[in-house]
Amino acid sequence: MKELIEQLKTQVENAEIKNTTDLEQFRIKYLGSKGEIKNLFNDFKNVPNDQKKEIGQQLNQLRMATEDKFTLLKEQLESSDESAGSLDFSRSGESFPLGSHHPISLVRAEIIEIFSRIGYTVSEGPEIEDDWHNFSALNFPPEHPARDMQDTFFIEKGENEMALRTHTSSVQVRVMENQQPPIRTISPGRVYRNEAISARAHCFFHQVEGLYIDKNVSFADLKQTLLYFAQELFGEKAQIRLRPSYFPFTEPSAEVDVSCSICNSAGCNVCKYTGWLEILGCGMVDPNVLEASGIDSTVYSGFAFGMGIERITQLKYKVNDLRLYSENDIRFLNQFKSAL
Repeated sequence: MKELIEQLKTQVENAEIKNTTDLEQFRIKYLGSKGEIKNLFNDFKNVPNDQKKEIGQQLNQLRMATEDKFTLLKEQLESSDESAGSLDFSRSGESFPLGSHHPISLVRAEIIEIFSRIGYTVSEGPEIEDDWHNFSALNFPPEHPARDMQDTFFIEKGENEMALRTHTSSVQVRVMENQQPPIRTISPGRVYRNEAISARAHCFFHQVEGLYIDKNVSFADLKQTLLYFAQELFGEKAQIRLRPSYFPFTEPSAEVDVSCSICNSAGCNVCKYTGWLEILGCGMVDPNVLEASGIDSTVYSGFAFGMGIERITQLKYKVNDLRLYSENDIRFLNQFKSAL
């Protein structure tokens, strides 16, 4: 048996292992339940008693040496790249496909960044709102059409009326209730309207609404703020115009148009040959809204504005169908990689 042990010892020492397949064959041949070393241990019972101590030590040494070699080779193979020998390291690296931020996310971030330069902070609130924050505190009378089921997704009717918010003005109410002027904040978020889905409308979309309240705030401050925003977003040549309008929570109110950057105000099918594109609504905060939130309207005044991010994105990137934003078409999204 001494000769067999020496032979196996030599075989183990000289075994060449190049990959994991060779290593597994090595383990089976020498350390497996039917391997060479196991067979020697099975034959150990036939060794004369006066030789058992010496031969037993040799068998144990052989087994430990074989296990050590197996462990060492296994660690070496795991830490190295088996396929390294088949790689051509002189080849240029392969590029990995990268995704893109959604255009809505890009424009939302840009709008936030523009207003942050002039001191506006970001406020957020729940998408499921009660009647007070969504309507009543914003001076919506009970008979206002926006309360009708055709416009609002109601979740619960009656005394505890709850609905998916129709605008992020509800966030402004929460800010006014919990913070004393001066207030300068914008409220980006998703809103919901019960409308038919088409190229120009959707049942959910994104808004950014702004609010500024302080002493002696005027309509001139509002106009200058919006002109700054338009020129930062659409270019320094952009101009705005304000048209009288109506909103329950502002008085006076206005719709804001920006000069068409597609045709340089010459007139095209996008601006309907007017040279102007509507981008947002605005106005001076109605005193009733201030008082409802616990702000003294005899001391403070303010302005508010709101815009649809989809609309701004449509103008900035010339998107002609709002449905593209929510269809997850990778061909559409890949076009905005360069905008990162």
